[in-house]
Amino acid sequence: MGAQQLTRTFVVWDYLVFAGMLSISAAIGVYYAFCRGGQTQKDFLMGGRKMTALPVALSLTSSFMSAITILGIPSEIYRFGAIFSMYGFSYIIMVVITSEVFLPVFYKLGITSTYEYLELRFNKRIRLCGTALFILQTVLYMGVVIYAPALAMNQATGLNLWGTIITTGVICTFYSSMGGFKAVVWIHVFQVGIKMAGFFSVIIQGTVVQGGISNILNDSYHGGRLNFWDFNPNPLQRYTFWTIIIGGSITWLTVFGISPAQVQRYNACKSRFHAKMSLYINLIGCWGILACTTLCGLVLYSRYHECDPWTSKKVSAPDQLMPYLALDILQDFPGLPGLFVACIYSATLSTVSASVNALAAVTISDLIKPHFPSLSEKTLSQLCKVTSMLYGALCIGMAALASLMGALLQVVLSIFGIIGGPLLGLFSLGILVPFANSMGALVGLTTGFAISLWVGIGAQLYPPLPERNLPLSLITDGCNVTSFHHQRNWNATTGTPFSPNAFQVHSAERTPLMDNWYSLSFLYFSTVGMLVTLLVGIIVSLLTGGRKQSIDDRFLLTKEDFLSNFDFFKKEKLVLNQTLYVIENDGTEAPAFNYIKMNFVEDGGENHGLHF
Repeated sequence: MGAQQLTRTFVVWDYLVFAGMLSISAAIGVYYAFCRGGQTQKDFLMGGRKMTALPVALSLTSSFMSAITILGIPSEIYRFGAIFSMYGFSYIIMVVITSEVFLPVFYKLGITSTYEYLELRFNKRIRLCGTALFILQTVLYMGVVIYAPALAMNQATGLNLWGTIITTGVICTFYSSMGGFKAVVWIHVFQVGIKMAGFFSVIIQGTVVQGGISNILNDSYHGGRLNFWDFNPNPLQRYTFWTIIIGGSITWLTVFGISPAQVQRYNACKSRFHAKMSLYINLIGCWGILACTTLCGLVLYSRYHECDPWTSKKVSAPDQLMPYLALDILQDFPGLPGLFVACIYSATLSTVSASVNALAAVTISDLIKPHFPSLSEKTLSQLCKVTSMLYGALCIGMAALASLMGALLQVVLSIFGIIGGPLLGLFSLGILVPFANSMGALVGLTTGFAISLWVGIGAQLYPPLPERNLPLSLITDGCNVTSFHHQRNWNATTGTPFSPNAFQVHSAERTPLMDNWYSLSFLYFSTVGMLVTLLVGIIVSLLTGGRKQSIDDRFLLTKEDFLSNFDFFKKEKLVLNQTLYVIENDGTEAPAFNYIKMNFVEDGGENHGLHF
């Protein structure tokens, strides 16, 4: 059926629901920040290894359901088909490698920051390089995260997009710098509830409106959206089975395998068995979210398969399609559209506030404190708040940049790939290659980052042609708008890329470099960065005497780490036999998180995790 022109925006009930959700979240944050007080770093260290698998898994899954997931994945499936659901296999690979390669090393060292490992395995210079890349990646990512709900609010309320972006950034920065995100589990529980309620309201009502799941699948089948299998090995194609399995797995490894937020969380478990179980339980949650977002994408297509809102200029960006759908199908239920937008905002608030705090902590601890060791705790605390505000302002600027870069999900996965890929290569070098030395690590990381940055920037300036992206047809025949009574088939278009961005160079004649290297699927950016870092690191280490050095086995993946998987058959309680690297009165030797509390455990054992 053709969708009619949508003119409805928020009504009073929607604003009340939306304001209520934000108010309750803020109230809980203020209560814990000012009434309950925070925990000391010693409390954090003592309580940090009491978590069981289930709450940690829920925390990991919650972080997976970000605003980018809610807006981006259905939009990708709407435009490119359900092949995106092949990510279900990528998640298996990601979880297995994380639990069997990275987790054993990080857990036995008892570290709370992955960058601490870089200093232990290599030296302080490598750690600073890792920290700098982390700051760059997080600032860029935050810009996209702030931009996402602003898009939704713009679509839902008609408010000015840039006014909404600035307002969102200011709210998140205030929320962070006042200490509202003291990793309070009740905010996370409440926000997870909002996210799930908003998500399911769209799925259920969308299925009802379209006459059942069979109609949705039928429309999707005839529109070519059920394209689950494409085994084309061409690395230039946007989505194929291989780009998602290989590139997607490595991209998500950069998040779950080495991200400080994720590693710190599963390291909080009371045993290695529980830590691994948290990852495998989280896998089920990831599958569930992927199934829901895939269904949302198919509902989107079924609803608008005769009148595409993007082509017919009813929305200004593909990432506004989900809010548009919510307002369309939920308009007879006052308050539910507000619930959906609150769902997106909830995901953003927790992500941004946590990220701003993490950035401030890393900056103070790794970049300022070593050079000014005489600063008092009070001064450092004030500096941390000022730094939080500065990063908040910087992230608003990054949101402006994000608006120029095309589809949100592609931008986020590109950022993770370009910066996370070389970092993953660096950690892999340290854990898997005994003879890797600091010189090899530094040259490998620099080269890997340069190469992945080259292909990433090239892809922004000279995007691949539509025949590489293979977007599916979008039709406007049912729109009752005379100027759009034709089919817009992007497969037939030769001059315009499917996801335009403001950096694109339009006048340049296409060269082999553009049509091959710059047209590489964005999912392979991380693979390129990781492989170059590994290969260059190995070669340079061999040339600079890496075989002569002696490395502590604790810093490497050993046979014993694998055999320890079978220890629980002996019914022996796994205990940590390594000491934490404790610095007196200052937490662990992982200063990146000395000034924020990331995984608090209160008396009830609740998880107060931070996520991206």
